[in-house]
Amino acid sequence: MTARWWVCRPGLAMPLALAAIAGALAGEALPAATGVGLALLGVALLLGAVCVRVVGRSGAWSLMGGGLCLLMAAWCALMLAHDRAGRLPEALAGQEFRLQGVVENLERDDWRTRFALQVTRCEALAQHVACPPLGQVRLSWYADNALAAGERWALTARLRPPLGFANPDTFDYAAWLRREHIHALGYVRAEETARRLAPAPFSLRRAALERLAKVPMSALGKRWLAALTLGAADGLTAADWELLNASGTTHLMVISGLHVGMVATLMLWLLRRLARWFAPRDWRLVAWPWVGAALMAFAYAGLAGFAPPTLRAALMTAIGLWVASGRHAPGWWQAWWLALALVVFADPMAPWRPGVWLSFTAVAVLILAWAGRPRPRGARGWCLALLRTQWLLAPVMAAAVLLAFGRLAPAAPLINLLAVPVVGSLMVPLGFCGWLWVAWPTLAGWVWAPFDLLARGVAAALAWSAQVVPLWQPAAWWHWPLALALLLWALLWLLPGVAFRLRVWFSALLLVSVALLRVPLLPPGTLVVTVYDVGQGQLVELRTRHQRVLVDTGPRFGSGFMPLTLLWPPGQRFDAVVVSHSDRDHSGGVPGLRADHRVDRWWAPRGNTLGLPSRPCVAGETWRADGATWRFLSPPRGAAALSRNDRSCVLLVTLGSRRVLITGDAGVTIERQQLLPQLGTGRIDVLVAGHHGSATSSAPSFVAATRPREVVFSSGRHNPFGHPKPAVVARFLAAGSRVWNTAYDGAVRLVLSASGIEVETQRHPGWSRRATVDAGDVGVESSP
Repeated sequence: MTARWWVCRPGLAMPLALAAIAGALAGEALPAATGVGLALLGVALLLGAVCVRVVGRSGAWSLMGGGLCLLMAAWCALMLAHDRAGRLPEALAGQEFRLQGVVENLERDDWRTRFALQVTRCEALAQHVACPPLGQVRLSWYADNALAAGERWALTARLRPPLGFANPDTFDYAAWLRREHIHALGYVRAEETARRLAPAPFSLRRAALERLAKVPMSALGKRWLAALTLGAADGLTAADWELLNASGTTHLMVISGLHVGMVATLMLWLLRRLARWFAPRDWRLVAWPWVGAALMAFAYAGLAGFAPPTLRAALMTAIGLWVASGRHAPGWWQAWWLALALVVFADPMAPWRPGVWLSFTAVAVLILAWAGRPRPRGARGWCLALLRTQWLLAPVMAAAVLLAFGRLAPAAPLINLLAVPVVGSLMVPLGFCGWLWVAWPTLAGWVWAPFDLLARGVAAALAWSAQVVPLWQPAAWWHWPLALALLLWALLWLLPGVAFRLRVWFSALLLVSVALLRVPLLPPGTLVVTVYDVGQGQLVELRTRHQRVLVDTGPRFGSGFMPLTLLWPPGQRFDAVVVSHSDRDHSGGVPGLRADHRVDRWWAPRGNTLGLPSRPCVAGETWRADGATWRFLSPPRGAAALSRNDRSCVLLVTLGSRRVLITGDAGVTIERQQLLPQLGTGRIDVLVAGHHGSATSSAPSFVAATRPREVVFSSGRHNPFGHPKPAVVARFLAAGSRVWNTAYDGAVRLVLSASGIEVETQRHPGWSRRATVDAGDVGVESSP
């Protein structure tokens, strides 16, 4: 098979898919860089013309192919550019709007209701403010309400841009909001003015869920039945998702290609039996059973709400049926490219959805694994085929899941080998059978009793397997080496013509290479300071070659949520944790830290209310490790009369000539009486600004004496306190400092060594510009 065949065989499908992806990338780039977007569109057009010419077409055909590619790219680019235009701009953050729209994705808990509002009308309450073309906004309502999904409401909401915390190697909430086309976040204001404009129209899916609620089944059985047959995955609890993630079976409990394909296959089987009855001589030649099966796939996706995963599954199933029918059908690779083109065309945000690449990677592996092989025969043949498929597919999917989600379920291949037949061949058919009797809840309960029993049995088996072989969430440095090893291992067994002995030897070599991997250590004399983005609070991590120290643990909000729980997988070890004082914005993450991680030493001021087995941080207390000196400058002994803020633990870390100072919420009196006498005249390299940039800290005398090179404000975006205060920012700028703000820059990481200081921020551009000390001082004014 020549290389030209691989390039030319996909025909027009491949350039169409690539043009659609290029257009989607252009759509994301157009508002920020029109030139980049136009360049991508030009590349897409050129690619289309060249590829169509390569496959042997010329003249009008080449022009038509290039035109189709341009149209595909332009459509995807314009759709995403329009979506970006609808996102609430930063300048309108905190403004109130009168919104009308349809309620979707309703979630209730003990203290709030969260929902998406598909906006149909928007009016700004402030004068001279224009409402952007909002599409969908995600709102919280903190009062009692009578919201129901599908209803049309008018309400007042205070909105902010769709952003979240920005920290390295964590879930990107802002990216998720972008993928879900959420244009703004906010909460309902003036509850008394909210009113229902229209009731929810009839929905077959909603009616089915209401019927299901009356059926005598276990709560777990109802949740799993709704998820498997109706795509109501929003009904699954956090415990359900945790169990599915831990066992690597998330794909089984939502409507995916497996379930849509099964529904289409069942319909094809029934229709072909009918065709055989109506046309016994030429039933194999009729096309309507295949068309009916494809229509059934789309009808099932419509019942599940045409969510992107179900629409993707329906498109891929329909094209798969076309290929399997053999009627003027493309080859499997051409079908793969065509499906990718249609998926991106239907959902231009698809290139940013991990599920898209997981699905298409799985199908590509299956094509490679079974290309040119005969169809299995008999029960033994199908069992061997299933084993071989899982053997080849498991490492590729494990690598993809590791790169996409940062987790690895070691037992997932074996679990899926058993769970896929049980769920796909037993639970899903049983689930559909029960819906025929749902008008009679008691009878439906009898029909669904085997499903309920299987659901509870599968859940128990998954829980047991997750305990025996728990989910592994490796550190970020593991992800790429391990994923590459898994992909290489899969290629060894996928590619034809490789001798069995070579496969075994190279597999063993890969296994040894992975086993020899060791945690990368920092160079001697290096100190890494990371000020995490945790909202209005503080959490600072300091690392040397062998030391890992936290200063503060971030906030805990009224809901009980702690940002600290998003930063690391469980099981981390910290040599020391310093809780500067007991205010919730500094100590809120203590319960999560104690529950999920190991801490060798705790430090906290005397008289705190944290209940920790801590040592008191007192001025002069010192320890040394890795060539660094860790010394407390405050509070002084006998500080019981001081305020809680002034009792903050103030830590100075010295490594060679580099000095890092973290002052907690200590005020100007502590700065003058305690800190300046001990700091001397040397310049501070990194200062985590006191009290988040409040005017009660960072006095002019303190700033002038310390002249910090880098200043980091740990504050929440649009916080009600106005931190950092513009006067404080101006003070540091006048002293020649560079200033960073986690609210806009995201997490700020500073690497200190004898050669200089390197600074990297998570958001680019953020509140500041990314630069290093050697590039010259960079100053920015505080954002309004």
